[in-house]
Amino acid sequence: MHSREFTAADRADLAARGISDAEVDAQLRHYAEPPAPTRLVRPCAPGDGIRRLTDAEASGYASRYQEQANSLKIAKFVPASGAASRMFRALLAAKADASALSQAEWDKRAAAGDDDAEAVSTFLARLDDFAFAADLAAALERRDLDPHAARDGDVAALLRTLLDDDALAYASLPKGLLAFHREAGRVRTAFEEHLLEGAAYARGQGDVCCLHFTVSPEHESRFRQLLKDVRAAYEEALGVQFEVEFSHQKSSTDTLAVDPDGQPFRDRNGRLLFRPAGHGALIENLGDIDADLLFVKNIDNVAVEALLATTELWKKALAGVLLELRDVVFAHRRAVETGHAGAVEAAWSFLRETLGVEPGPDTSASAAAHALDRPLRVAGMVSSDTNPGGGPFWVEDRDGRVSAQVVEMSQVDRKNPEQKAILESARHFNPVDLVCMTRDWKGQPHDLSRFIDHEAVFIAEKSQHGRPLRSLERPGLWNGAMAGWNTLFVEVPAQTFNPVKTVNDLLAPAHQGRRP
Repeated sequence: MHSREFTAADRADLAARGISDAEVDAQLRHYAEPPAPTRLVRPCAPGDGIRRLTDAEASGYASRYQEQANSLKIAKFVPASGAASRMFRALLAAKADASALSQAEWDKRAAAGDDDAEAVSTFLARLDDFAFAADLAAALERRDLDPHAARDGDVAALLRTLLDDDALAYASLPKGLLAFHREAGRVRTAFEEHLLEGAAYARGQGDVCCLHFTVSPEHESRFRQLLKDVRAAYEEALGVQFEVEFSHQKSSTDTLAVDPDGQPFRDRNGRLLFRPAGHGALIENLGDIDADLLFVKNIDNVAVEALLATTELWKKALAGVLLELRDVVFAHRRAVETGHAGAVEAAWSFLRETLGVEPGPDTSASAAAHALDRPLRVAGMVSSDTNPGGGPFWVEDRDGRVSAQVVEMSQVDRKNPEQKAILESARHFNPVDLVCMTRDWKGQPHDLSRFIDHEAVFIAEKSQHGRPLRSLERPGLWNGAMAGWNTLFVEVPAQTFNPVKTVNDLLAPAHQGRRP
């Protein structure tokens, strides 16, 4: 199907979202001819695409950043719109299971080797260790229930109180609004922890700390109310002024769903179905931020305040590396522009040896300038014997050029034994620990859409009301959407990565802290 075949109602829906015919045609083409998988050459490793800093070097780079921070406009960008439903997957299933109403029954199932039952059993056994335990106890009391009695005979009622929309609604709220930590008697949400972190490493001119959260429209008011409730206390305690912005994923980035035959999917009323296109759509939100330097970190990757020192050091170290990279890139760019003798050769040598950018057939001054004129980022990478997700790899593009990229598992053909072996041999993974610069050497903002690998899309199999559909996700924010950036990978300690993918992750030491 071509966009020319859409009805007047279809065109009105597209126009309301700001989606052009050309964009729709491109999406339909991706469904009809899915892009080839990313071709891995080898994993990045220390000395081969990943830089490893000594403790002294990390401290030196952190000091370099700290010395310049007061002259910079700094912002922290936090994707925070996703609901926490996946975090409570096992509990949601247990809530619907009326055959196991006691903790003893869940313990029994867990002992039999049921992984989901083990998750439920652990949750119930350590219920009092969660930061939201007091809120849950109060909500149960309002329903004339006692937490301990519920664990003995009405687990489903306990879970309904935690998860259902007419109670605490933890399954439908975004992670940023959930009580994550209880430290020294104080309960903090993930949102508050990002305020605390931002004050530690992302304060710039005039002790102003700018934070930008992408949130869903239906939850923005709750984020704003939480900010209003806590802002003054944090500003006074931390000696900082917060400037907090919220934005939504733009409707113009939504993608058209199709049926299994590749035809536009229509809902029960015959209207086109549009779906949010994944975190890669947020590249536009990132590009809208006016800042000299941007930290990027996921909403759930926070630890208790007692562990903040390690995170602060390495965030500042990454920023110091980025400032050094900026100075060198801009110096080469000015030299190429002014035509200094040997400038072009020196620029290509730097691009090749430091950034892994191989020149093509054209090695002219204009080609060197084009290669230098890109957004900059330094990305932290964690060393691990296992690979829990995407990671840094040397990849070969469609033109045969090799470059270092962040690659997600969904981009790789794991049915290909060679590619699977390369993927499994990786010893670093991507914790989404980024420091970015989106202005060029003249101080003008880059058009970030120019640096997206538009072929790095992902097609997911979904359903609506029992009907199968296919959904197109845009190139991921830190992989395909930033594929054309000039990038350095730097190894960071595992202690800086503390994500909360399931509710029981909140029981890890990094999230427990000091007891009252």
